[in-house]
Amino acid sequence: MPRYALQIEYHGGPFAGWQRQAGGLPSVQGAVETALGKLEPGPHTIAAAGRTDAGVHATAQIAHVDLTRDWEPFRLGSALNAHLRPDPVAVLACARVPDDFHARFSATGRRYTFRLVARRAPLTHDKGLVWQVQNRLDVRAIQAGAAELIGTRDFTTFRSTLCQAKSPVKTLDRIDISELPYPGGVEYRFDLAARSFLHNQVRSIVGTLERVGCGAWTPEDVRAALQARDRAACGPVSPPQGLYLVGVTYPVDPFGG
Repeated sequence: MPRYALQIEYHGGPFAGWQRQAGGLPSVQGAVETALGKLEPGPHTIAAAGRTDAGVHATAQIAHVDLTRDWEPFRLGSALNAHLRPDPVAVLACARVPDDFHARFSATGRRYTFRLVARRAPLTHDKGLVWQVQNRLDVRAIQAGAAELIGTRDFTTFRSTLCQAKSPVKTLDRIDISELPYPGGVEYRFDLAARSFLHNQVRSIVGTLERVGCGAWTPEDVRAALQARDRAACGPVSPPQGLYLVGVTYPVDPFGG
């Protein structure tokens, strides 16, 4: 059976997350598998690089699927997009890959971006796509707090109590924070990279760093929270709508980029 890799973009707002849900709740996985079922008799099961939570978006989620028919990749992507309408899900790229390629287990890195907008006026165009706060943040303080989290650390404090990972130890390769112009305010972007992340790790980190940026925490408080290895020591968890899965890396780019 030929195997195909899919690069998928989606707006997470209408979905209960990436993973297929019991009880008929809408999911991105379910939407794509339903579209596949209209092209070939199912059922179909696709595997993804990361299981994003309810409300979380993606610009470059990677999934793979095994099909019976030998599809020309461009035609497969176009056919899926036709059947995905009107859901806010799009296949951006499709490629035939070796049988041993696995969207999750073959991945060597993942990148997330979190968008936070500070302005007092209500959001219009980006409503549901960013986390809005009222007051500007201290970027230098945020960067100092973020520096406490770089490297190989025990991230027990920054993972969900429901996290199923065997170990809380992860290596956070990068956290970059940038300040960008935004109509009527300013946008803060948090770009994080690691081989893999724990459940709720990014949102827990961003929520904690927002506390540093507004002056409620110090960078030293971030260090103390990390060293506590206690979920209760974490700052507030940021809301999901600001989070995007923006990239997954592999030893060989399945799309030839």
